[in-house]
Amino acid sequence: MTQALTYLSHYPTHLQDRIRQLIQQKQLGNWLRQRYGSTHTVNSNDELRQYATGLKNQYMKKSNPLSKVVFDDKLHIVNHALGLHTYISRVQGNKLKRKHELRISALFKHTPEPFLNMIVVHELAHLKEKQHNKAFYQLCQHMQSDYHQVEFDVRVYLTELELTGHVFKLPKDL
Repeated sequence: MTQALTYLSHYPTHLQDRIRQLIQQKQLGNWLRQRYGSTHTVNSNDELRQYATGLKNQYMKKSNPLSKVVFDDKLHIVNHALGLHTYISRVQGNKLKRKHELRISALFKHTPEPFLNMIVVHELAHLKEKQHNKAFYQLCQHMQSDYHQVEFDVRVYLTELELTGHVFKLPKDL
């Protein structure tokens, strides 16, 4: 019986077959750990805001400032949301004020830095491109050259997480 790979269903069969093989051999988590090693050190909302603002300032200097950047423990893969970007427009006096907020799933607090980077890059790209179109993915790739590979690996991570409940353990958990 072939295992359904929910997060990888849109990828070519040969990639899905490779992941199924690693699952059967109980090596998927090891494969991810070998590729990425340790987890990042961004642990607080303040650090996440600095991280996201640094990326924004490096690649999107002219875009509006970020009002809020937080890890959100209510965002979960069940809802197919790993991050959210929100735009709030309010009229204050005779001015229209816009707030841009990024919410990153708390699931990414304990992952390798490229995974966190990919999610933040994805949400930042929505500041300029609202839809997941060609321009959106070009912007993502501009900010993270291996964006597509890391996105695939995040989906593999989500698959392993669904199967085992963990992939990357904190040093204190070892």
